[in-house]
This record gives sequence, C-alpha cells and structure tokens, in this order.
Amino acid sequence: MRNLQTTLILAATLLSAWPLTAQQRRLSPHETISSVIDGNRVTIVYGRPYTKNPRSGEERKIWGGLVPYGKVWRMGADEATLLITQKPLVIGETTVPAGAYTLFMLPDDSGASKLIINKQLGQWGLQYNQGEDLARVDLKKDSAAEPVHQFTIALAKNPAGGGLLKLTWEDTQFSVPFTVQK
Repeated sequence: MRNLQTTLILAATLLSAWPLTAQQRRLSPHETISSVIDGNRVTIVYGRPYTKNPRSGEERKIWGGLVPYGKVWRMGADEATLLITQKPLVIGETTVPAGAYTLFMLPDDSGASKLIINKQLGQWGLQYNQGEDLARVDLKKDSAAEPVHQFTIALAKNPAGGGLLKLTWEDTQFSVPFTVQK
C-alpha cells in the first residue's frame, strides 16, 4: 500500500512539473490571440520566434532557410500552433467544425503555400501526422508592408465579410479568408 502511495505521489509530482520543463525548453515567447468575428470567438495559441537566432544574435534567413520550402512547418516555435473556434468556420472550401485543431504550414518557393488544419492536438515541434489532416488550404502570399522581425499571426475582420488569418514574418505575409458558418 505504501509503495502505491509513493508511486502516485511521484507520478503526480512529475506530471505537474512537466509543463514547467516544457516552459524552460522554450526559446521563444508565446502568445494567445483572440477575436470575435461574426459572433464567433476564434483563438490562436502559438510561439513567436525571432528573425535573430536567440543563442547567437545573428540574423537568420527565414523563408527557404529556417523555414525550408517543401517541408511541413509548425507555424511558430516549440509546441505546434493551436486554433480554437466556438462555431464552425469555412476556410477555403473546407468546413472546420467547432473545436480545437493544430495549424501547420507547407511553404513553397513558388508562393503556392498551404495552411494545414490537423485534428491531432498536443504535438511538440514537428510531430506531425498527415493522416490527421482535416484540410490543406491555399494561402495568398504578399510582400509585407515592412520587415517583421518576430513571427506574427493576426486575426482581423475581412472587409468582404468574415475574417482574415494573416501570418507575417521577415518580408512576407501569407493570408487566408474565412467565414463563420451560419
């Protein structure tokens, strides 16, 4: 009986300390953004890496360098990016049911990059399972108005209706419109 109690106490201690360990391994700050669009709260939780290497302070080439073309990227740093929506969204041609999802990106040097909406949650780094993809949606690529030295995700109301998801870093911005399913 005493061994069982000791084991349970040890397990509880380790499980409660695990988030602190993950925090200590983080090199980038994390942010939660949230916006109400057409009566629906959309929330994104992500890591915000810098253009400068956190260890050496040297500038890094982002697109085609730190974020290689043709490989799935977690859209941030550390844990994979999390999307939470209270109501169904329509992104591209895909209906995304209310709930939580992981967002990845597949950048392409031609500009034909994809936003990947994945049903698996809780991945660290690039633990990616393509079999859990809900959809891959085309992203529009533009030049950023000015250089952005820290990866930034923004949610905004789209003048045409619905919302707009924007990903900006270095000298590039990717975006995709979405609507709230009525």
